[in-house]
Amino acid sequence: MISTHRLFLMFAALGLSACVSGNDTASRGTMPPQSTAASQSTGTQAEPASIVMVAQYDIEAIRVTVPRSLKVSEANTIKPRADIVWRGDALGDRYAQVEAIFVEAMTKGTATMQKGRKVDMEIEVMRFHALTEKTRYSIGGMHEMTFTLTLRDAATGQVLDGPRAVEADIKASGGALAIAEEQAGRTQRVVTVERLAQVIRRELSVQVTDPQVISRALTQPAQISQ
Repeated sequence: MISTHRLFLMFAALGLSACVSGNDTASRGTMPPQSTAASQSTGTQAEPASIVMVAQYDIEAIRVTVPRSLKVSEANTIKPRADIVWRGDALGDRYAQVEAIFVEAMTKGTATMQKGRKVDMEIEVMRFHALTEKTRYSIGGMHEMTFTLTLRDAATGQVLDGPRAVEADIKASGGALAIAEEQAGRTQRVVTVERLAQVIRRELSVQVTDPQVISRALTQPAQISQ
């Protein structure tokens, strides 16, 4: 059976954003600026190996809202003036499609968060502006994703954090590189889900500063005990 202490450190190092990507721009201004990434939609950069993040909460419920007041555009221009621009699914209810993306991402991002105070997480989408076909297959651009985050005590409903805006923008490939990524299975949906999951892990975690804890988390593998 895996020791609880060892398992916690393993999650801290591997499962819970152990090394925070330099591409993360912390909404609370806690992360130092990093160098610019060479790749486009990989969601990673050169990252400081000593930054260890540990989850603060046990996520009990996830609620995602995509307000119908947000403006949707299907215009195939470089950058339509709209709150929701999405081409990663077939033409349909874009609100429902964006909601599904956020539910999947938030579920993945918090799957290993099972320690700490039990909370319910509320997400309200403010902006989800991916690339149009014209931009995707030419110059590329940015997936612009912003949402409001609120955490409530699961038992009392008391607000513990937020509501506060969180940005999850990420560079999006264009042209031949975008086509190559799609052929390899790295679609716009994969990129956006991955990025949102990464960001929510960061937002719900705290940075460990104890050098000994950092060293153990990064260098000691989890051990199996009988």
